[in-house]
Amino acid sequence: MTETEWVTLMAERIAPMVIGHTPSLEVRTGLKLPYGYEITTYGAAPAAQRIEFQTDLAIIERENGHLWKPRVVIEAKMASITTHDAMTYSQKAAAHKAVHPYLRYGIILGNRKHYPLPGRLYRHGVQFDFMMSFCHFEPSAQELRTCTDLLCVEVAASQTLEKILYDSRRRARDHYTVLHRRLELQ
Repeated sequence: MTETEWVTLMAERIAPMVIGHTPSLEVRTGLKLPYGYEITTYGAAPAAQRIEFQTDLAIIERENGHLWKPRVVIEAKMASITTHDAMTYSQKAAAHKAVHPYLRYGIILGNRKHYPLPGRLYRHGVQFDFMMSFCHFEPSAQELRTCTDLLCVEVAASQTLEKILYDSRRRARDHYTVLHRRLELQ
């Protein structure tokens, strides 16, 4: 099975569970998402050119029919991941988050047998909000449940981050005095 086939399989397995939790969500594969805008000329309004990376898997939220925003992006690798892969994908996550500061970004590894997440991924994947390893191509019921629960938590985190960032000057905003990014391992 190729990486693209595995991503499609994962999207098919994840989509019904994620959409069942929040109907305004969609799961997409191969979504091209801007990571930057280059100003080409200045005038009354600057003219810009989008620079995009294609993502493996994305969860978007629809608003008012045709409007949407990315909530979660997932990179996928099969069997193993190199230090170079971890660094490259982490940089890609940072670039996407610079344009979409509320975006949550993760990586999934497929067909890992019973090997744990590799140390190089912890060390060099600093921009990832989550990482998950799957034993085989076909996710087990438990892996699928864990993944879906995790993605729903990440969507909620994205929505909260967006509120914190863009409602910060509203008088009726939520007030926070603590932010703690929890580390959870399984």
